[in-house]
Formats: sequence, C-alpha cells, structure tokens
Amino acid sequence: MSRRRTLGTKKKVALLVSAAAVAGGGAFVMASTSNAAQSPQTAAESTVCQGLATALGNNQRFIEGQRSAPDAQSAARIANREAVIAQIKVQQEASGCAVGESAQDSQAAAGQPSQAASASAPASQAPPAGNAASGQQVCNGSTVTLSGEAGAPAASSNQFPAGTKLKVTNLDNNKSTTVEVTSVSGSCALLNNAAFEQVREPGKFLIRRALIEKVG
Repeated sequence: MSRRRTLGTKKKVALLVSAAAVAGGGAFVMASTSNAAQSPQTAAESTVCQGLATALGNNQRFIEGQRSAPDAQSAARIANREAVIAQIKVQQEASGCAVGESAQDSQAAAGQPSQAASASAPASQAPPAGNAASGQQVCNGSTVTLSGEAGAPAASSNQFPAGTKLKVTNLDNNKSTTVEVTSVSGSCALLNNAAFEQVREPGKFLIRRALIEKVG
C-alpha cells in the first residue's frame, strides 16, 4: 500500500508540473505575441518614417506623371523608380515604419504649409523657381529627401531643367552639397542617395530645415 501511495503521489506531482509548464508556456507565448503585434510607426510619429514616406510619395508621383504623359524613355524610368520604391519599402520595414505609407507632398508631410506660405510672401520675393537668378534662394520652405537612386551625386526636380546646378544646405548640421539636376521628379529638389549622404544627419531620411540655392 505504501508503495502504491508513493507512485500515486508522484503521478499527481508530475501532472501538476506538466500543467504548470503548459500554463507558463502559454503565458510566454501570449506575451511574445503581444510584443510582436506592436503597431509600426507612422510618418507622424517618426522623423525617419516621415522621410521614407516622403521619398516613396515622390517616386509614386513621378511614376504617375510618366504614365499620364509617356515618352520613349518612360518605361525604363518607371521600371527604375519601381525598383527604388521596393528598396524604400525594405528600409521602412527595417526601421519599424508602416510599410507602403507614402506622403504625396513633402511639405505637407512635414506639417509645413506649401501654398499658404507662398501666398503670404510678396510676389517679388517668390518668383517661379525655374526663373530664379543664379545665387538666389529657391523653393523656400521645402523639405528635402532622397529619391533612392544610385549613381554619382545628383538631383532631380519638377521646377528646374536638366543641367541646372543647385546648392542644398542642411541647416541642422550646416552640411552642403552642390549638385546638377539630371532628371525630373515630383518635388523642387530631390537628392539621389550619394548626394543625400553628403548632407544628411545620421539615421534621418528627411531634411526639415533646408536652404536651396540656384548656383548655375
């Protein structure tokens, strides 16, 4: 009888330990799932996400323009920008941002008025960017982000023709780069990866305080 009682007690203890392990494991799984289910950051919550969303929006807007008014090079340009968009989405995921979030207007994404600021300034101080004289500040109030394109330092623009030289200064770190416009984009001044690296702050994909000057 004593031996049977001992065996019975051992079985009960084993069952209790197993039940506790299952309960503990379940609690661990629930906690892990809860942590993994945290919502990704949005452009409004993170400067990094804001810059990537702006870059994505600029490229999407460029593709829309190419599709609405195609030419002989549009297919190649669209394929290039689609590859850039795919890379930006990879960066969004790696940075904990909402993948696929885009900002169609870089100024609106930064919470800055675009048309209101221009309307409040006298016309003599705000000439069309493409008609600005060399050495004159242009695109006042614009933010600057990257296009995601590779190659030597360059810029793209929706206001300046190819061959125009622009000096872009990041007022937060006083770094500058002078680049030539080589292609069309959806914003006043969009830097490619190499040019953006010359003026960026570590870990940021958006320059909120930028000085853009036409120098040639």
